[in-house]
Amino acid sequence: MDENILCRNIADRKDVTGGMKLQVLVSAVDQDVSTMAERMHLESDAIIVNQTDHFGYSEYTHNGRRIQCYEFMEKGVGLSRNNALMRAEGDIVLFADEDIVYDKGYEKRVLEAFDRHPEADFLLFNLRVGEARATYYTKEYHRVHIWNAGRYPTYSFAVRRARLHAAHITFSLLFGGGAKYSNGEDSLFLKDCLKYGLVVYAVPVEIGAEQERESTWFQGYTDKFFIDRGVLYHFLYGGMAYLMAMRFIMAHGKVMCTTIPRKNALELMKKGIRSVEGL
Repeated sequence: MDENILCRNIADRKDVTGGMKLQVLVSAVDQDVSTMAERMHLESDAIIVNQTDHFGYSEYTHNGRRIQCYEFMEKGVGLSRNNALMRAEGDIVLFADEDIVYDKGYEKRVLEAFDRHPEADFLLFNLRVGEARATYYTKEYHRVHIWNAGRYPTYSFAVRRARLHAAHITFSLLFGGGAKYSNGEDSLFLKDCLKYGLVVYAVPVEIGAEQERESTWFQGYTDKFFIDRGVLYHFLYGGMAYLMAMRFIMAHGKVMCTTIPRKNALELMKKGIRSVEGL
């Protein structure tokens, strides 16, 4: 690249970010890491952790930004995200999956949101998703607490890295794709951040879209789905787990209990809760 152009790009970046650096932390499975930055429309530095059949490291430059690629034979989305997080250097880290495609200007929007909200340690952003996976869409800036934190996916998370590392918070190795139990690592991570005292807000700022694909973990509303949900509720709600399980079945039974009756689904959730009580 011409040196004058490079200098102008660096100067423009400082104007946009106010000196802060954004780094995207991507969890992927069996991907060609050499093309992921282009496919995801990355405009910022990134660390890609690819779960595959070999170990390796490579890096390249995309849009003038550094893309670091780690490939591990280890499985589990929590482990994958932790591997990226322990290597992160950005002032702000934005978590992502391989199927996220960012909008042009996402870096500027994320960093400007943190600049406008110095009171926030952790911001939750909007991404466009299919109707079946739409669990939230933020229309007004608002504080997030433990009782309204369960619907946000990891790819909406952006955090001040120094605060996160100071809190010694990592993702659970028990939950999520490739782990013993189904999804829930995102809710547990957010709960731990709130418990430690990180200040979390949701912002009405859209930064990209999720490409629809077959889920790596969801196999329908099976016995395992409800048992795993019970295990998750034990770790999320403790002594309130049984009550929250009843609330879950009442709220979602119409959709989730067409094969397994609500009463049976609730018993399966209770079975999951009992299986880990005392841990």
